Amino acid sequence: MAKKQQIDARHYDVILAPHITEKATLLSEHNAIVFKVANDATKPQIKEAVEAIYDKKVVGVNVIVQKGKVKRWKGRPYKRSDVKKAVVTLAEGEMIDITEGVS
Repeated sequence: MAKKQQIDARHYDVILAPHITEKATLLSEHNAIVFKVANDATKPQIKEAVEAIYDKKVVGVNVIVQKGKVKRWKGRPYKRSDVKKAVVTLAEGEMIDITEGVS
């Protein structure tokens, strides 16, 4: 178990939502969870937020910045927003069920 931290409002500003896709589901078999995070969040902030919110031990954090695509709507181009995702690896034996919600 991770050391119990005080849950702060800033932790919820760092972790925006779980990212549920086929690839993320396959990663969950290897103790990894994918979250959408704030664009200015750092790896230590993400680790601290996950440990505080879910009370689990985090081994590693990898971040991915998905650049927004340029699309067209009614003939006019626009750009989708950039999205930052974090792949959080948990300690052996730890598990987060993201479908049940925050405890």
